Amino acid sequence: MPAPFNSLSEFNDLLAGQRSADAQAFEAAEARNGQLTKPPGALGRLEELAIWYASWRGEAQPQITAPQVIIFAGNHGVTAQGVSAFPAEVTAQMVANFEHGGAAINQLCRAFGAKLDVHALSLETPTADFTQGPAMSEAEVVAALHTGWDAVDPEADLLVTGEMGIGNTTSAAAIGAALFGGPAEDWVGRGTGVDDAGLAVKARVVNEGLALHALSDPLEVLRCLGGRELAAMAGAIAGARAYGIPVILDGFICTAAAAVLEKAHKGALDHAVAGHLSAEGAHRRLLDGIGNEPLLSLGLRLGEGSGGALAIGILQGAIACHSGMATFAEAGVADGG
Repeated sequence: MPAPFNSLSEFNDLLAGQRSADAQAFEAAEARNGQLTKPPGALGRLEELAIWYASWRGEAQPQITAPQVIIFAGNHGVTAQGVSAFPAEVTAQMVANFEHGGAAINQLCRAFGAKLDVHALSLETPTADFTQGPAMSEAEVVAALHTGWDAVDPEADLLVTGEMGIGNTTSAAAIGAALFGGPAEDWVGRGTGVDDAGLAVKARVVNEGLALHALSDPLEVLRCLGGRELAAMAGAIAGARAYGIPVILDGFICTAAAAVLEKAHKGALDHAVAGHLSAEGAHRRLLDGIGNEPLLSLGLRLGEGSGGALAIGILQGAIACHSGMATFAEAGVADGG
């Protein structure tokens, strides 16, 4: 199904009319959970996850057999301001590493049986420096949203989106500040390892971007302060919902992209769960802003979908227990009723 929008206005309308979870599947999964051979609530949040997943897949007893991880890569003109400890060339170098199987995300995908796809978005043409003007034209941001939407495999049953892009923690910080308010200093972090002087530069750059682009429309925030890879992640997350594919969000940058959708239309992330809490300080602020509690907190700050991919195992465990355990009747065990 090609991306069914050709403008930000059409994408906004699409978000407003997206499908909901299957209420019958939710009720059936909840009923099944109540009959499994365990005390009520003994599996804690795993029970909630399994019922949530079942409701989006439309099955009371689902399986996870085809998880997909997509990495989107983009370059940012704002790196000219000195916001990163690494040069922009590293983006293309890491894309090559993903493609040759040498990155952390490759190992995690192998470990959890996920298919990995990598999409580099016009690396030779960075977005504009958002302290000087909008990062992207409408045509550019719509093209990136299309790339994300079209990258989703309709046969996947779980999606993780990740990213690579030198300078994109600055972009994500600017998006967070624009969407949820607060000074830039509360949103910027060390990213790839900038020192105190670099952190001050990032705060200045974000403040300049916010001053230049006084925005209330979340999709315009994405266009003016975001990057192609952030827009592609947003497109993929929206596309997954159209197919009834649950999503695990990765860290700070992925959550900033996802937050654009939630701020545009409340409930746009009902099919998504936060995979982990990043060590990037403002990630918690973003998660609180979208009302999503992370599954893991391991001090990760790598990006490239790594935290989200690791959380695939948590969801696989939840579904294995929910769909594979015997009920009290099947096991011939008294249920205490």
